[in-house]
Amino acid sequence: MGSGDNSAALKARTGGQILVDQLCVHGARRAFCVPGESFLAVLDALYDVRDRLPLVVCRQEGGAANMAEAWGKLTGDPGIAFVTRGPGATNASIGVHTAFQDSTPMILFIGQVGTDCLDREAFQEIDYRRMFGQMAKWVASIDRADRIPEYVQHAFHVATSGRPGPVVLALPEDMLTTLATVADAKPYIPVQAAPAAAQMAQLAAKLETARQPLLLVGGSRWDEASRASVKAFAHRFGLPVACAWRYQDAYDNSDVNYIGEVGIGVNPKLGARVREADLLIAVGVRLGEMTTAGYTLLESPTPSQSLVHVFPGADEFGRVFHADLPILASNREFARALDEVVPPSAATQAARWSGWLAAAQADYAEWRVPRVQPGALDYPQCVLHLDASLPADAILTNGAGNFATPVHRFYRHRLHKTQLAPTSGAMGYGVPAAISASLCHPDRVVIAFSGDGDFMMNGQELATAVQYGAKPIVVLVNNGMYGTIRMHQEREYPARVYGTALQNPDFVGLATAYGCHAERVTETAQFAAAFERARASGKAALIELVIDPQAITPVQTLDEIRAKALASKG
Repeated sequence: MGSGDNSAALKARTGGQILVDQLCVHGARRAFCVPGESFLAVLDALYDVRDRLPLVVCRQEGGAANMAEAWGKLTGDPGIAFVTRGPGATNASIGVHTAFQDSTPMILFIGQVGTDCLDREAFQEIDYRRMFGQMAKWVASIDRADRIPEYVQHAFHVATSGRPGPVVLALPEDMLTTLATVADAKPYIPVQAAPAAAQMAQLAAKLETARQPLLLVGGSRWDEASRASVKAFAHRFGLPVACAWRYQDAYDNSDVNYIGEVGIGVNPKLGARVREADLLIAVGVRLGEMTTAGYTLLESPTPSQSLVHVFPGADEFGRVFHADLPILASNREFARALDEVVPPSAATQAARWSGWLAAAQADYAEWRVPRVQPGALDYPQCVLHLDASLPADAILTNGAGNFATPVHRFYRHRLHKTQLAPTSGAMGYGVPAAISASLCHPDRVVIAFSGDGDFMMNGQELATAVQYGAKPIVVLVNNGMYGTIRMHQEREYPARVYGTALQNPDFVGLATAYGCHAERVTETAQFAAAFERARASGKAALIELVIDPQAITPVQTLDEIRAKALASKG
């Protein structure tokens, strides 16, 4: 089976076997799950292909879904996850939401009550079309075993074509044990749009008249060839290049034309530069709330900048901002077309806005010089050490919290597929994403940055890492609080601290109990050696960084935030 053969020699298979055969047909290389009695027939079928399609069994469905989402980001193929009905599905929804907002290909299979029990509020029954309708590209229930090939091939096409995203398929329990005689589908072929020649001519014309252009790139569907085309384009025209929030690996951050990340905590000078640009070329960027600083860097509905918006999903055009030139295209297809966009005179073109580019370069260089932090451990200095010492193909992951800001600001991504960070702002993402990355690329350095609150969301998946031989290094930044919420609390309700303090476990002891290498670092000078020991340990590791609670952001302490808020309130 699994060959797409439509001959008369077909054998009857259970729904579970047909489903697993379809995953093999479409090239799935790994699946993540928390087992459930609702899809035992699938687990049984996976047993027969365990060498071709290994299964990673996780400790909580949120971890499994995050691992599948990270796999989709890294590979470009749909990340595959299986969870059980009801509680399993609700736990996994966080990964589906992340995949939707991050435009990541993913397929979540959910065990469902038998067809004889549907619509009776049976044990753990949920209507998944209603539950996932707003956070998935397609939600369906496969009620007939003989239609599994049709549904699964469609799921792969939907997840990968146009703007990528998640698909949710419910699997009624009785359907999975039903015998059916049906041919396999053929391997899916993803479809991506390409720009028209006339649109590229319009882009060239806009560049001819621009005085302060800016190129903003993002999205995860790049490869090294497309990144090279964008880099060559930027150099031909002398364009400053910024990356959208948490898509820094879309462009080489060490390149001379790179000027920083546009997102939370944006360099104020870079934010002003986006506002002042007369031509903004946004490629693969959704122009959401975080990348536009709360929709303030561009005016809605008509930006003051001439906006060229390149995106693979038509629904994004005109959602918030009118584009003078909307181009429905994937990043890769658009990048190929850029090779033909050449200025009439490169020297004249570069001279026209050389001062604009030079000022942006100087702003970025200044932004990367950190302010000295309070306390014995200067966290930004630890990030700068990693920036200087890690191999270019190291993969960095993070969840949500203020601890991520220094990583985004001070670490430079040189290659694509080196950043896994949720634009959905989901806590608990970093550890499972790092485990998935380590399984996908076992010979690369993988680091998960977590806060103390963030780590406790999915830190239990370190047990999964140890079980499957994944070797992520978790850098856990401990300040004894939900730091981001405390920061906002001090800004809005200064000196009225409530509900944000944390009493933490012994993180080193906890990681050791899981079977990891673990150390506690309390001074900046200790970090480099501790990191090398973790890297040399040959197994999953955790380094706890104990920082001063005052070191809440790279630019302000808690006391400074409180004092400013109190002063503004009179």
